[in-house]
Amino acid sequence: MIVESINIGLPKKELFHGKRSTTGIGKKSVSGPVSLTRLGFEGDGVADLKHHGGPDKAVCVYSLDHYKYWEKILRTELLPAAFGENLTVSELRGKDIHIGDIFHLGKALVQISQPRQPCGMLAARFGRKDMVRKVIVSGFTGFYFRVLAAGLVEPGISLIIKERDPRRITVAFANQTFHHDKKNRDVIESILSVPALSGSWQQDLRELLTKL
Repeated sequence: MIVESINIGLPKKELFHGKRSTTGIGKKSVSGPVSLTRLGFEGDGVADLKHHGGPDKAVCVYSLDHYKYWEKILRTELLPAAFGENLTVSELRGKDIHIGDIFHLGKALVQISQPRQPCGMLAARFGRKDMVRKVIVSGFTGFYFRVLAAGLVEPGISLIIKERDPRRITVAFANQTFHHDKKNRDVIESILSVPALSGSWQQDLRELLTKL
């Protein structure tokens, strides 16, 4: 798992297909080391503080391996950070990584906290009203890191596993449950059993249980 690019950017006004929005999705790749803090990379930010950012969602990660899939679907070549991610990582698959897994990321230490929930800004950026649904159906959502120890990170380094969460709840499994198996109490409870699960996902899953 190689960090192919580190992407940062502060919120600004963007014009997507005739619609203007203030967003932090327009990130640019950097060539040198960047300091990673508990709240994310220095020089990076989000516009929607209700749904993005914070300690549980400090770093957004997306797999470079999914880019070819989307280029076929969208019929266009994608530029770096096309999905607004902070880290674009190769050889990374949601079925192989787990919520709670801890990694060495350069001098920093990070932990998977939840899958990413695609938002309407992706639809705006790509000019596709069905983009959020397509991301959900594909399962290629990406995920978030929380930062356990701050440090410098630079492009080209390896993402090195330090500790696997013993419950083995994969990012792919959590996505499948949240979006396609919402009435399965047992699997929802198994995801909630992971101590590292983000607060927002805990709340959403508990709401699903209440409805059941």
